[in-house]
Amino acid sequence: MKRLAFLAIAVGVLGLSAAWAQDVRYNFAKDAKFSDYRTFKWVDVIKGSDQPNDIVDKQIKAAIESELSTKGLTETDSDDADLYVGYQTAVNQEKQFNSFSSGWGYGPGWGGGWYGYGGGGMTSTTTSGSTSTIYVGQLSVDMYDAKNKDLVWRGVATKTLDTKAKPEKQDKNIKKAIAKLFKKYPPQQK
Repeated sequence: MKRLAFLAIAVGVLGLSAAWAQDVRYNFAKDAKFSDYRTFKWVDVIKGSDQPNDIVDKQIKAAIESELSTKGLTETDSDDADLYVGYQTAVNQEKQFNSFSSGWGYGPGWGGGWYGYGGGGMTSTTTSGSTSTIYVGQLSVDMYDAKNKDLVWRGVATKTLDTKAKPEKQDKNIKKAIAKLFKKYPPQQK
């Protein structure tokens, strides 16, 4: 019985950590010469698109600038920068249905595993009818070759947001997502 309870708790904790984990994806132009890029300039990716508030905007830009500087890139206001960098954010709402298991059961691993005989049992899962709203944030960072105006790298980080997080935690999450995202830059080319 203790083994079954421990397994249920372990699966629950793993499920929660997976729901809160950051998902990172990226793509890049195979013909881009990333070793030639030395400078970057901020640009609006989509003019007039929704942007986060000024505080979050500064946090995102500071985190991206920090990561790019560790990659050997320097920010400039000059139009002859090697790369144009822009980002977009989006927040989506998803519904989560809350359910619970009732009843109990036994089978292999309980009866058969410990006492030498097997047995059967029954459990049921019930959806309680209650739902909760989950907010999922997405940050897309685009890098364009300034000379050709071609997209050469795009990275996307997605994470479930905690709407009640304190400002320090929000900033930490932004930095963590961007650091994880820029582990994929520059891409390993063959």
